[in-house]
Amino acid sequence: MKTKFFVLILFLLIVVFPVDAQCAMCRAVLENEDGGSAAKGINNGIVYLMIFPYLLIGGIGYAIYKMRKNAKKAQN
Repeated sequence: MKTKFFVLILFLLIVVFPVDAQCAMCRAVLENEDGGSAAKGINNGIVYLMIFPYLLIGGIGYAIYKMRKNAKKAQN
């Protein structure tokens, strides 16, 4: 079971899908610019900022999981 979980996590970290995180208004304003470098920068910044809430929630979930696991061990 641990091997399957490890392979799944490894797969999700290696496989990267291109995403566009801009809202419709930002995209409309930035598409008018030549070259699109500002649009790429803003898109990368949005994706970068989206990572941290997921890391926080994942960390809290992991801490709760470990506390429950330790509590079960203490009961037995």
